[in-house]
Amino acid sequence: MENTELRPFRLDVPQEQLDELHAKLDGTRWPAPLPGDGWDTGVPVTWLRGLAEYWRDGYDWRAAEREINRHPQFTTVIDGQRIHFLHVRSPEAGATPLILTHGWPGSVVEFLDVIGPLTDPKAYGGDPADAFHLVIPSLPGFGFSGPVSDSGWTMPRIGRAWAELMRRLGYERYGVQGGDLGASVSPEVARFAPDKVIGVHVNGGLTPMPPMSLSDEELASLTDIERDRIDRIRAFMREEFGYIAIQSTRPQTLGYGLVDSPVAQLAWIMDKFREWTHPRPTLPEEIIGRDRLLTNVMFTWLTGTAASSAYVGYAQAETWGAVEKNSGVPTAALIFAHDVGIRRYSEHAHTIVRWTDVDRGGHFAALEEPEILVSDVREFFRSLK
Repeated sequence: MENTELRPFRLDVPQEQLDELHAKLDGTRWPAPLPGDGWDTGVPVTWLRGLAEYWRDGYDWRAAEREINRHPQFTTVIDGQRIHFLHVRSPEAGATPLILTHGWPGSVVEFLDVIGPLTDPKAYGGDPADAFHLVIPSLPGFGFSGPVSDSGWTMPRIGRAWAELMRRLGYERYGVQGGDLGASVSPEVARFAPDKVIGVHVNGGLTPMPPMSLSDEELASLTDIERDRIDRIRAFMREEFGYIAIQSTRPQTLGYGLVDSPVAQLAWIMDKFREWTHPRPTLPEEIIGRDRLLTNVMFTWLTGTAASSAYVGYAQAETWGAVEKNSGVPTAALIFAHDVGIRRYSEHAHTIVRWTDVDRGGHFAALEEPEILVSDVREFFRSLK
């Protein structure tokens, strides 16, 4: 029988791993810059060298460890897979349990800036009635929930695992929230346990995505903002789909380079942070900050889970084309400026009761616009009480 024990966990990376990282950064074999050394051909060499030098000489992993270790962490085994999670209870006894799910190329680091305001709103000038008990798991195959030990970690399977995690923690009724992969996992928790989930809140949009081929009549019916999002989806498929094509077909082959070279791992992740933060021309460290960006990268580097986290994308081929059942659970979507959610294409699979378009912010909501995210989460779940 599966061991359902919840084991306390603390980050305490051996110094040898940090020394190895520094040695690998020192020994990097850098490519020659391509003509122009701009973002159109990938991450610029000049820019990445500067970030790698800061990673080597300025970044303090031990400070990041101390920050994260201030929050209670645990591991447990669910469906054969070790799951790492933060469990931060509110000082308010009547707080609403809420499970937060990150995306790719993310980690639980995404949520560090929202833990305080969500668990203890009174300390941040908010209403104590809006407090949450937070459960923040690392996705299977990601960070300290990796590597995966089994195939088939589809979104529905992860949703079932999250429902089991909340059961083990003793939560009978709870909310779910997530972005990117988390925006796909969260509705699956509600589909599996609709009697347990109070509400589903996502940022970035809901599946299914709109079809790529639209009739002239349908195009004419779109609003200006919807038409812009269709155009940007098409541009993404032309210009940015390569990483999905690789990760969803050859994750193991990709993993050799990313697990062995910290600069390769850094470039692979930073490419997406530059493309998906908003506004796009602004460098990601000016929006999020170098330390937070590097702490997120460290969760993948230290655990050697580049291929393992990519494998979760590979596993989704099992459910492509499946018709999504509407759970009937009230659902809210918060769409920042970078993202491309379109309500009309998601309504049949979700009971959407709140849809908020924001003219700023990018794909990494909790990192880029934590105050807006916190406010929208509070307002949504307040409306359900």
